[in-house]
Amino acid sequence: MVHLLPCSIRQDARERGLPYISDAELSKRVITEAKQTPQRAWLGEVSSVVLQQALADLNAAYRNFFASITGKRKGAKVAPPKFRSRKDRRQAIRFIHNARFQITVGGKLRLPKIGDVKVRWSRRPPSEPSSVTVVKDASGRHFASFVVEVGEQSLPETTAEVGIDLGLTHFAVLSDGRKIDNPRFLRRAERRLKKAQQALSRKEKGSNNRAKARAKVAKAHARMADARRDFTHKLSTRIIRESIQAVIVEDLSVKGLARTKFAKSVHDAGWGQFTAMLAYKAARHGRTFTKIDRWFPSSKLCSACGAVAESMPLNVRTWACSCGAGHDRDVNAAINILAAGQAERLNACRGTVRPSA
Repeated sequence: MVHLLPCSIRQDARERGLPYISDAELSKRVITEAKQTPQRAWLGEVSSVVLQQALADLNAAYRNFFASITGKRKGAKVAPPKFRSRKDRRQAIRFIHNARFQITVGGKLRLPKIGDVKVRWSRRPPSEPSSVTVVKDASGRHFASFVVEVGEQSLPETTAEVGIDLGLTHFAVLSDGRKIDNPRFLRRAERRLKKAQQALSRKEKGSNNRAKARAKVAKAHARMADARRDFTHKLSTRIIRESIQAVIVEDLSVKGLARTKFAKSVHDAGWGQFTAMLAYKAARHGRTFTKIDRWFPSSKLCSACGAVAESMPLNVRTWACSCGAGHDRDVNAAINILAAGQAERLNACRGTVRPSA
């Protein structure tokens, strides 16, 4: 008997017009019965919880797909599940509480059918974890990610608010005039990365030297990604923990900007990662996080009189309005973003948003 993969079974049933295969039936065919065959006997060497979690992920993907095509799911359309690429070097398994994993007294992680694993803790879990995901990245490193329940860590309330204009010349410009330089991690590591990729291309396919060269390239990418993540974590934490009650940013279309000539610089900046960190840290610490419309003319709008300039090329960094006010392009944009976020919040509370005559 040939046992197909879960995605193949459901695809085959759909093409043949058969009813949707239930979760229980799918688990029986691809786990319980498959273990009895020589081709799938290796499934018995791993915890059954890991196999069930893989099916749970597949079921969630199908639910999201069906909800997307029927209009019940908001946002971008979701594609149907597909097979994982054989070139995908990232691997992950998840153990839930039923798997009976535990953290030993000696600080090791005990996993079913694996044993005790040494862990270099970044910090201990603040509460009893409900699940743990073990991830192996492309560079061969292993990480353990725990799901724990934490309470809201509210900070003292304040009246200060800040608007943030994200860019490429400066990574972020705040409405109070502060400017954070763009680290440009990819640009700085480009030469080293180029040499590693050239060395990989010269290695014979399938050889051990090619595997070593591939690992070297993966480590270079991982080092760069770690540096970018560390920078965004520290900056977002510093902004949230300051005496600032509300943080307002512009809803940038990163996908659209990535199709321009600035694509490499846009991806190198990591704006999406930064705003995501601001959002969840603001919610955790009792701060307000707001995104304004991406079509808001923050750069062309005079923060003094409200006049909108006809055009504002990227090479124009300072400009003067007809009212006599002189502006730094990025600081002016951050001030306008702050004002737009405040007006949007007042409008949501049925407050007065129009300036007085």
